[in-house]
Amino acid sequence: MMHINSQPGGYGVGMQIRNWRQRRRRSQLDLALDTEISARHLSFLETGRSLPSREMVLRLAEKLDVPLRERNELLVAAGFAPLFPERSLDDPSLQAARRAVDLVLKGHEPFPALAVDRHWTLVASNAAVPPMLQGTDSSLLEPPVNVLRLSLHPDGLAPRIANIGEWRAHLFERLRHQIELTADRKLIELLEELKGYPVLEEEPGGQPAVDYGSVVIPFRLRSGGRELAFFSTTTVFGTPIDITLSELAIEAFFPADEATASAILGSVSG
Repeated sequence: MMHINSQPGGYGVGMQIRNWRQRRRRSQLDLALDTEISARHLSFLETGRSLPSREMVLRLAEKLDVPLRERNELLVAAGFAPLFPERSLDDPSLQAARRAVDLVLKGHEPFPALAVDRHWTLVASNAAVPPMLQGTDSSLLEPPVNVLRLSLHPDGLAPRIANIGEWRAHLFERLRHQIELTADRKLIELLEELKGYPVLEEEPGGQPAVDYGSVVIPFRLRSGGRELAFFSTTTVFGTPIDITLSELAIEAFFPADEATASAILGSVSG
């Protein structure tokens, strides 16, 4: 007798495993070899003819690099309790992690840095971020603040981003990649919203484009009568077992040229 466990939405664990395998562009044989089971057994799991054990769900999820939140969904769909907790960053058990985030943000000053969650909601920022947001419509700064919306909205930073076309394409590519990894519905909706914003033309007569050797795409922001150029790096927690930490990222911005470094350091020393 065939028995398929299901979660809200009607997707059994077998169908979910198959969807993740296809999303990762892996064949049944390849995944089966990697998981040390037969392709026949994997096929039975995907069609619901066999039900996976808890250990098998976790092993398949690991080999498919399924995010922790979705690993919980796989476990629930298979009839098991979720394994990975999701706690607020203010939870006492995450105090060490919160201190680490604050130290990284503070230590990056006088250059801007911020922490965002999976949906690009602002979690924390350092003292260098607010000055960059001057002139932004106050409605975009009301919590929860979405960093991508803040960047690309016509009432946000977009009119002051000198290379708005290039930066917009860069953010879209990052968001599409994230969607490919997570299949997150909220991210898909966010991308559609951002694509609906009017495409602003870059103002002529600005500073000539700087050649960064095709290594980074700069974020060029007009601020205080001058143009500041930054490149960013992303920092994540290593081997987290908490959903909140696994989805947290710190975006740190570094001066992309000497003029920007001098302008920021000069404003601090002055």
